[in-house]
Amino acid sequence: MKAKLQQFFGYFLIGVLGLLPIVIIFQIVIYIEVLLGDFLVNIWGRYENPWVPVLLFALVVAFFAYIGYLLKQDKAYLLYFVEKIIHRIPLLGTIYRVSKKILGLFRGDEENRLREVVYIEYPKDGLWVPAYITNRMGDHVVVYVPTSPNPTSGFTLIVHESKVVHSDMSIEQASSFVISLGVDMPKPDEAGRLIPPRADA
Repeated sequence: MKAKLQQFFGYFLIGVLGLLPIVIIFQIVIYIEVLLGDFLVNIWGRYENPWVPVLLFALVVAFFAYIGYLLKQDKAYLLYFVEKIIHRIPLLGTIYRVSKKILGLFRGDEENRLREVVYIEYPKDGLWVPAYITNRMGDHVVVYVPTSPNPTSGFTLIVHESKVVHSDMSIEQASSFVISLGVDMPKPDEAGRLIPPRADA
């Protein structure tokens, strides 16, 4: 039964991670298509042709593909100009910059060492939780500790390098462990590497 639950949560996580980017992209495309449709309605009052939504959808997809082409060729000058303007807006610029870094981190733009999975003792000695290394500052590391069953909620800690135990799990495997409430443990042998609490603690 446990093996079947582990397999189920593994498939569940793979499905979520596989479909989520597609769902987000389609939501953005459909949202822009609806805005363009409303714009046409405001100008002409209404449109009878059922092919208009299809054409608008195709135009939006083509537009995004063109932006992607410009970014690939490093020629998206208008986008870079808009980014500079956004960066100058105090609160919005901070949100945009942080969001871009987070997306780049999980997309793999940053160095692989920033995507390490580790164990840290929290909330006290002898209690271990998985965490993701997101940054390094000298002999300290910044870790993100996900909470069960939703790994997108959690908290950020700064700990000394000596206080972390490195794991062989990938980000996906650690997320599966968190989502499944510990049912899916891809590396059960790693529990033996965690230091037990001291008797005088």
